Amino acid sequence: MQQKEEKMRVIATLCLSALSLTLWAQGPNGSGNYYRAANGKKGATLKTALCGIIYNRTERTYNDLWTDFRTTDARPDGKVWDMYSNITNYTFGTDQDKGSGNKEGQYYNREHSFPNSWFGGKIMPMYSDLHHLYPTDKLVNNKRGNHPFGETRGETYKSANGFSKLGSCTYPGYSGIVFEPNDEYKGDFARTYFYMVTCYEEKLADWYRNYEDVKPTLDGKTYPGLSSWVLKMLMEWAEKDPVSQKEIDRNNAVYSIQANRNPFIDYPGLERFIWGDMTDVVFQYDHADMAYYTGIKALNNAVSQKTEIYGVGGQRRHRLSPGINIIRKPNGRSRKVVVKRKQAK
Repeated sequence: MQQKEEKMRVIATLCLSALSLTLWAQGPNGSGNYYRAANGKKGATLKTALCGIIYNRTERTYNDLWTDFRTTDARPDGKVWDMYSNITNYTFGTDQDKGSGNKEGQYYNREHSFPNSWFGGKIMPMYSDLHHLYPTDKLVNNKRGNHPFGETRGETYKSANGFSKLGSCTYPGYSGIVFEPNDEYKGDFARTYFYMVTCYEEKLADWYRNYEDVKPTLDGKTYPGLSSWVLKMLMEWAEKDPVSQKEIDRNNAVYSIQANRNPFIDYPGLERFIWGDMTDVVFQYDHADMAYYTGIKALNNAVSQKTEIYGVGGQRRHRLSPGINIIRKPNGRSRKVVVKRKQAK
């Protein structure tokens, strides 16, 4: 009887410890437990779980955006942060689109980076969703029109200094006209598109069926959501242009206004869990460091290949530990895996 009571006390203690860890676990960038419902998910299931989290938000009017941009898209000097042109120096309000003008650097307007014609026009909540709306130079925006993002030589149009380009697609898989943003912001737009096909995954099939211009970009399915050539390209863009402080600050600013977040900014490399090489690794909302997941994946591979794991001092381990781990394969080859130590909350 005494042993049974002791066992029950141990179980109760473990349960309370687990509950405590759950209650105190925090996501990145001040997100707290916002993403907790996606914990333990992977691949397509993770995408759907994230959709259930980020779809709910405070809906804005289209006219609200002029004011919202002052919070979400101000440069350090207080001017408008334009991602389509590098010669603009706009003042909020003063240089706002007035329905006239035909020169680069004259006015800024509201750009749907995921064109609104792709989802039916003035349809809420997409039409005013700040996560894909940016203030951009009016002329360059008009040149872009509703063409998909892509890579091009820019034989049709180039903005000042060749910052943005329009022309035939040179990326394998598509040959139509595309708009290429500058390398500086390609990752920003990639993560914007990852957000769009995640947040609105239940609408993707309808958009594909009803709006011809979206077909080069979408595949007509909930998953993957993006066409194969676009997905491959955007994954490359996201890797080459990693999450910046600008994106983190903007994500937090949008959250303060709209009450939803872009998880692909909060978790750099998250796209790999949904579409890339990490679809077999479960997501944990209180871990945003890819080094942690890389260690988990290496451990999974080690177990499946019956390899041995050693610490730096040569001590054999059953699992990866914070610090340097040496994975020794049956063929005699070794691989070093570094796992960062989790910071105290």
